[in-house]
Amino acid sequence: MKAILLAAGAAAAVIAVLMLGGCANPTPAAATPAATQPAPIKVVYHLTDGLDQSQRAMGNIRNHLNAEPGAKIVVVGNADGILFMLDGAKDRNGYPFDATIQDLKARGVDFRICSNTLAVRKIDRAKVIGDVNFVDSGVAEVARLQAREGFVYLRP
Repeated sequence: MKAILLAAGAAAAVIAVLMLGGCANPTPAAATPAATQPAPIKVVYHLTDGLDQSQRAMGNIRNHLNAEPGAKIVVVGNADGILFMLDGAKDRNGYPFDATIQDLKARGVDFRICSNTLAVRKIDRAKVIGDVNFVDSGVAEVARLQAREGFVYLRP
């Protein structure tokens, strides 16, 4: 009988602690490192309109990374959005895009080019600058990133 009363008293004490919000670990959940580190923002920049759009996008991406250095950024180009990823492409000021891509790549940006566009336009893959990944379909890649990986869609 004494053991039953002790067990009941212990259970009542646990219930009281739980109701008052206490726990064995006095550190609040908000103070733990996992709770203070939000998941990185994931963004896909979708380029389809040529060199002017690509130049705007590169500036937007630099600004984006300056404001949010931990952002996960993927650039997907299809249609005329592939032009800046080809050998010799320059922006309207005459600066080569390959240097910009290398700089952003060093900051974690991933560049992906549509293989369908290359095939339809009969552009040899060897014309694509280094540091660019090939995907079967640019639009399918954008949809996959949004639907399956939770990326936010931006079109500069």
